[in-house]
Amino acid sequence: MDTLQAVILAIVEGLTEFLPVSSTGHMIVLSSFFGIAHEDFTKLFTIVIQLGTIMSVIVLYFKRFFQSLDFYFKLFVAFIPAVILGLLFSDAIDSLLENPITVAASLIIGGFLLLKVDDWFGDEEGTEISYLTALKIGFFQCLAMIPGVSRSGASIVGGMTQKLSRKVAAEFSFFLAIPTMFGATAKKSYDYYKDGFELTNDQVNLLIIGNIVGFIVALVAIKTFINYLSKHGFKMFGYYRIIAGAAILIIHFFIQKLTII
Repeated sequence: MDTLQAVILAIVEGLTEFLPVSSTGHMIVLSSFFGIAHEDFTKLFTIVIQLGTIMSVIVLYFKRFFQSLDFYFKLFVAFIPAVILGLLFSDAIDSLLENPITVAASLIIGGFLLLKVDDWFGDEEGTEISYLTALKIGFFQCLAMIPGVSRSGASIVGGMTQKLSRKVAAEFSFFLAIPTMFGATAKKSYDYYKDGFELTNDQVNLLIIGNIVGFIVALVAIKTFINYLSKHGFKMFGYYRIIAGAAILIIHFFIQKLTII
């Protein structure tokens, strides 16, 4: 991975992490396009730069983190399903992370669902999150273990099914990203450390650059997304997912055909 590739990947991570379009799916496709998807450092990079996007949530919602202890317990409850299922199905999840077909199918299916979400749940205006609601949102978030599903999309829709408004569901999804993404980063880093993977100075610099770029881009993306979602809903993201998924399939099979020829 070179510096330009690292910057591009970080920009895409910052733009897509909190949108319902699957940041993981975009990173898989983009790194495959660069020809670096199978490199160990690429896999580590795409996880570790999530720390930068986490910081953007903390900066934007700094005052909200001084809420009651009850708020943190609810985040913990919502985080539990990801911990349990992530540990149980870690190997199966890793096996899907290099498959663009899985990403494309998830993008398309999720896209059609997003076209209907506003009709099904868009009129809800709830603001109260109970422990049971938090747990249900946590299970919805686990759907994003399938590449292409979108962690933010799954958890936001999960909140809306519990009669939360789009804005409240989206903001809780952002908060839930902090323990979820930090946990994923910590686990992946430990796995690489345990396997004896050592970073070079250049790779450390790329991780620093990636986190800084991801942080800056995510700041803008979150504010823009909240404003847009509150006013217009999910339909644009649904159309985008369908088009992106179809494009991935066409490109994938076209390249396969050229390889056979």
